[in-house]
Amino acid sequence: MQKWASTNEESAAVEAEIKAIEDWWHSDRQKHIKRPYSAKSIATLRNVGIKVEYPSSAQGRKLWKLLNEHSKNGSYEITFGTTEPLIVKEMAKHMQTVYVSGALCGLSQAAWPGADHADYPSDLVPSVVKRIFNTQLWHDQRQTHMRLRYSEADRADLECIDYMTPIIADADMGFGTLTGCMKMVRSFVEAGVAMIHIDDLALGLKKFTNGEGRTIVPTSEYLNRLTTARMTFDIMGADTMLLCRCDSDHAEFITSVLDPRDHPYVLGATNPEVETFVEALEAGKATGKDYLTVKAEWKNKAALMTFDDAVNAASTKEQYEAYSKEVSGKIVSLKERRSIAKKCLDGKDVYFDWEVPRLPLGQYMWQWSTKQVIDRAILAAPLGDVTWSRQDKPNKKDLHDFHSEVRKVFPDRLFAFGYVGAYDFIKAGYTQEEFENFPQDIANMGCVQPIWATQGLSLHAKQFAENFKKDGIAGYMRDVAQPSIAQMATDKFGKPTARGDYLADAFFDVVAGLEITDAVKIDSEDRDGFLLSLQ
Repeated sequence: MQKWASTNEESAAVEAEIKAIEDWWHSDRQKHIKRPYSAKSIATLRNVGIKVEYPSSAQGRKLWKLLNEHSKNGSYEITFGTTEPLIVKEMAKHMQTVYVSGALCGLSQAAWPGADHADYPSDLVPSVVKRIFNTQLWHDQRQTHMRLRYSEADRADLECIDYMTPIIADADMGFGTLTGCMKMVRSFVEAGVAMIHIDDLALGLKKFTNGEGRTIVPTSEYLNRLTTARMTFDIMGADTMLLCRCDSDHAEFITSVLDPRDHPYVLGATNPEVETFVEALEAGKATGKDYLTVKAEWKNKAALMTFDDAVNAASTKEQYEAYSKEVSGKIVSLKERRSIAKKCLDGKDVYFDWEVPRLPLGQYMWQWSTKQVIDRAILAAPLGDVTWSRQDKPNKKDLHDFHSEVRKVFPDRLFAFGYVGAYDFIKAGYTQEEFENFPQDIANMGCVQPIWATQGLSLHAKQFAENFKKDGIAGYMRDVAQPSIAQMATDKFGKPTARGDYLADAFFDVVAGLEITDAVKIDSEDRDGFLLSLQ
């Protein structure tokens, strides 16, 4: 059977789709995004003639409104991460958002758990999001049914919690190929996520356990990942938010030098007599030296530096000023830099070899700087809705410089800041007062603030196990069961409302043709239980 009565009808449908996409892109929610493709391209990638509405869109718009209100008011959104739907249900009473960490999913949900290498299946985090989102829907459903069994007057005292807290989820580095990234993003949208973050880390090289920094991908690859995510949202017609996470802070390696925008930060050997780093590692292994010792000794021997630093070391002050004037503020490849340097240094070649320092896995050595992180974040910002520079340490100057410089280009930019439990703010130079005011201080820079919570979950489980072994069921009843029962909301039959027994009963009643929405009078026992649940 023909889908279209004629090619004219088909063309008209596509033109209408293009118009709808263009109108959508001019909406308040979308107008800040700059796309490198046309509405026509997206229309030809859609299922024209059938429209699918995703709850992820509604949640994305809800989160967009929430974060912009925080930015306008100078307030902040703080949350923590979990993979457990029961915890999310309790969070809704105090938090407006929930975070799903890839690291936490890998530790608690993967068939084979492990450290944060992002080596779990690409559908793992979306599956956790889906389970949480389904639980949110269920609690919203059972609360709606419970409330509508009572009169308007009685409903004023009943549980009325927004269980549909927007979910922010970790999409890591997009899991490889362009089409792989597309499928992962689609899975997140179908799962009901409000926002995902994609970073610039290298697939398969996420390791921090040997004392080294992280490995990032070229700027172009990072931008391609974000563009792929944005394209997928557009194909699906989803208002899902995209957080551009930049992990370049304290990065030590980069996978490729194909993008000239990265060339100023790639390190090279300036000693022509030094052996390759791989050769040094082999020699060190033969003499029993550990990896980090060999690396430190070799870097010193190689006189490792960026090309610009090498030019500075080989030139007079006047010569370097002339060189800097020609390369600053522009995209200048290494080949062009060599030519400019030779001209400024009166025909003298500057020895610089970035192949010699390459690692056994192929990465180039990299010199991170706050300026480099800022530059990369500014390039990525037009593709997304929120910016996040993942920082190893809460360095005051770096934090201020990053957020203030990005906001000079994008004055209304929203930021995220991720706390980790290993941060020692006092050791990092903060006073106790600065530490306590930190959330508000960075909120003034537009930051929303998640923390992923393995420490809290582990500590509470450890404390419970210790106490349960010591005090047994008597201690459990005293410290857990009785306080829980005392605060538990119950229906008129004494059933816990959060368990939803009455909802299951309602299904049977509806099938039997019984009316379930007649208002009933709430008795004093019910009222006390419901009021306790709101405290």
